[in-house]
Amino acid sequence: MKLLALDTTSGACSVALYDDGRITEQFVQAERDHTRRLLPMVDEVLKQAGLELSEVDALAVSRGPGSFTGLRIAISCVQGLAFAADKPVVPVSSLAALAAGARRKHSEWQQAPVIAALDARMGQIYWGVYSPKAPNCSLLPEAVQDPEQAVYALRESDLPQERYGAGPGWHYPALEQAPVKAVDSEALIHARDIAELAALLWENGVSVRAEELEPLYLRDEITWQKRQKIRSQ
Repeated sequence: MKLLALDTTSGACSVALYDDGRITEQFVQAERDHTRRLLPMVDEVLKQAGLELSEVDALAVSRGPGSFTGLRIAISCVQGLAFAADKPVVPVSSLAALAAGARRKHSEWQQAPVIAALDARMGQIYWGVYSPKAPNCSLLPEAVQDPEQAVYALRESDLPQERYGAGPGWHYPALEQAPVKAVDSEALIHARDIAELAALLWENGVSVRAEELEPLYLRDEITWQKRQKIRSQ
């Protein structure tokens, strides 16, 4: 199984090649220049792995939620590559990838749920809860909410008592009241984790055609239309 994964969801740009469990990754923490950096990073990862784009089975990308611009950059790039090579695409939750990366980083988190949170702006967070047994599926529905709402939902849930938080969305003071054992607010999304999660999905027959690939924002269409209208004024 050979999968090429890309991500520009947050303040980082990364590309990874999954080749039967072996991973080659390029990762750069950069707030800007994602468009300029991404394709050269794809070329470099393929070169390091000794592969051509035509040799991969599928491409993988974070479907969101996340930054509107960041999601569009990665998804547009993946669509172009998938069209050119006639390859399917495996969409992966950015929150699931964030949780998987945090679990990989912290060995003591291996058996516990990880609550991944990204800053959704407007005083809200995107968040979900992921376990090692089902890393692609949130134990609670992925949501965009005020931090106070997220804290309430976590307190009312029947999740195991040992749980951890990961991601830049945890900077909101209200989340200090969340029932978690520890938080890594510096955790970022890596393409290598997207690739590994995509491998599990690919094995289960999950993929879409390039033209079917759409970002998942979680915010309803009315909210986005309002924001677009404000920007156009």
